[in-house]
Amino acid sequence: MTNFTTILFDKQRRGVLLTLNRPAIRNAINRRMKDELGAALELARGDDEIRAVVITGAGAGFSSGDDMNEAGVGAPVWPYGIPEGSALGEVYNQLRDRQRQEKIDEQLQRWQFPKPIIAAVHGFCLGSASWLALSSHLTIAADDAVFGQPQVRHSDGTDFIWTVLGKFKNALRYGLTGDSLDAKEALRLRLVNKVVLREQLLDECFRLVERIALVPPDTVKINLQKATSGYEMMGLDKAWALNAELSALAQLSRREEFYAPLEAARQQGGWKGFFDKRDEPFKK
Repeated sequence: MTNFTTILFDKQRRGVLLTLNRPAIRNAINRRMKDELGAALELARGDDEIRAVVITGAGAGFSSGDDMNEAGVGAPVWPYGIPEGSALGEVYNQLRDRQRQEKIDEQLQRWQFPKPIIAAVHGFCLGSASWLALSSHLTIAADDAVFGQPQVRHSDGTDFIWTVLGKFKNALRYGLTGDSLDAKEALRLRLVNKVVLREQLLDECFRLVERIALVPPDTVKINLQKATSGYEMMGLDKAWALNAELSALAQLSRREEFYAPLEAARQQGGWKGFFDKRDEPFKK
């Protein structure tokens, strides 16, 4: 039941540790990992011994975000930047449906999960990985953690959870530039609950799991639902639904003069060449 290939499932200390486990490619999140994470949460939901869930990443960091090999809809052809032979409406529907699945189905599954989910973030936590970490009920960061949404630099969307936690102006500061922020700044903006030394990260998270486990499980479930349902009544679920629509449009906002050089760099140097070319102007 726990024979996953992209995550590790390890019950311990009255909880379970789910580890994103593709360290060779910076724990890039592909479709299989998303499905296995959902399946692992369902296992945890039905196990009375598990009182809370901790999610972390193997190796050097939490995750670099979505696997770019699955992120697109095909090689862009200009002037519209969509695959040859495609209709704009067809591509939009494909991108929108993918975003709806990720924002509405998967993100809300975690948000509405009846047991606390704690993200244990170390190293890089970028793009969709930041959305996973920040939309967890609690987020503990190691002192080496780095958060960001660099995908906006190649015409992609942000996530409203940054605005919910970091507030309007702070979220725009990072969402409009793709700049990253360190753990200390994430704590100042209240994106995370606490910052600890890297070597203390998992112990800190499971100390919290054990304290949660001292409270009756139904009480934890009810009080967790008070908080999450309250945000939904204020419109968070609708904001995420709109987020899906607008993220699809953001991906269709590519312009040849910006994106074509990035694609050429990818052809020559792979995704590293793509990212190096994309981020070069921001290093000045």
